[in-house]
Amino acid sequence: MKYRIRVITRKEHLAFVKTRPSVSHLQTPAWGDVKQGWGAESLGWFDAEGHLCGAGLVLYRPVPKIKRYLAYLPEGPVIDWYAADLEQWLEPMLHHLRSRHAFSVRMGPPVVARCWDADVVKAAIAEPRARRLYDIEASFVDERVSGVAGRLRVMGWQRSQGGEWGGFAPGQPRYVFQVHFAGRTMETIQRSFNQQWRRNIKKAEKADVKVTTGGYEDLTTFHALYRETAERDGFVPRPLTYFQRMWTALTAEHPDRMRLYLAHHADEVLSAATMLTVGTHVWYSYGGSTSRRRELQPSNAVQWRMMNDAHASGAHIYDLRGITDTLDEDNPLLGLLRFKAGTGGQAVEYLGEWDFPLNRFLHKALSLYLTRR
Repeated sequence: MKYRIRVITRKEHLAFVKTRPSVSHLQTPAWGDVKQGWGAESLGWFDAEGHLCGAGLVLYRPVPKIKRYLAYLPEGPVIDWYAADLEQWLEPMLHHLRSRHAFSVRMGPPVVARCWDADVVKAAIAEPRARRLYDIEASFVDERVSGVAGRLRVMGWQRSQGGEWGGFAPGQPRYVFQVHFAGRTMETIQRSFNQQWRRNIKKAEKADVKVTTGGYEDLTTFHALYRETAERDGFVPRPLTYFQRMWTALTAEHPDRMRLYLAHHADEVLSAATMLTVGTHVWYSYGGSTSRRRELQPSNAVQWRMMNDAHASGAHIYDLRGITDTLDEDNPLLGLLRFKAGTGGQAVEYLGEWDFPLNRFLHKALSLYLTRR
């Protein structure tokens, strides 16, 4: 079957999103408003009868002085990735993006390849011969994914090298940690937590740590904690204006698309986090905490409240986002994997991001330039 692609309206795009059980928050129209310095448009795939059967948010990053663009579909597009005619889905997209003067395309198929249960991950961390997740047997493998990857390679797509392309295009994590809620009570979910998580939740409750929801005006408090965390953990924080744009754009699209949670003790906010929701998929997005009164376990309290609210809203997946694939004790990111594995969920590997050079010379030249910067 041949598919026709055209630009669709926000209304059309959102109507399609509502028909899907899980669509990344990076593939909603509002995300284009968040990404300052990028252009954006929504694309729709139409079958022979004219039915909208796929959609994708495309971000366009201009290259200075040459009026060419990197086209990026983070965690998208939302199409039938297992279709036997996958080429008929992607070729019209490439044709359209070429007409938009894109020199290269990057996309992130929302396709799960493998999963590892928390118990398997914890056992692997303790096993000195295992250095990365792919060194150990997965709890679940989708055999269809190798076929998807093979068809992409035949079409000329290349697996992206690393999550960041010289800071030019923000890559999305290939490995994430998720807790499945569908068909489970909160009591069952909590019983799957490790002893440390359950103990920390009780400590916070006993210490009278209160978790409340905040609004736009509380983003400055959140950002102060986030900046403190960035300094402590050695990463570059996003500016306050980024989160303000997120709040304005996402809540305008849907009032519950973005929420802010703050953990208080007495008159002090000790921890804060943002939560994003699209359909039945919920993400813990950004978080921050102070080094003061950490013994009160405010971060666990925030997560527990967000999980309860997500479950009450009918969420099927609570997504703690990116993890490292390393199991090496010397890697400073291992602590984050341990923290997330304490929820008893699963480490999940996606197919990863893929590039298609529409103009091989410009694609290679920019890649070399950004690598050397």
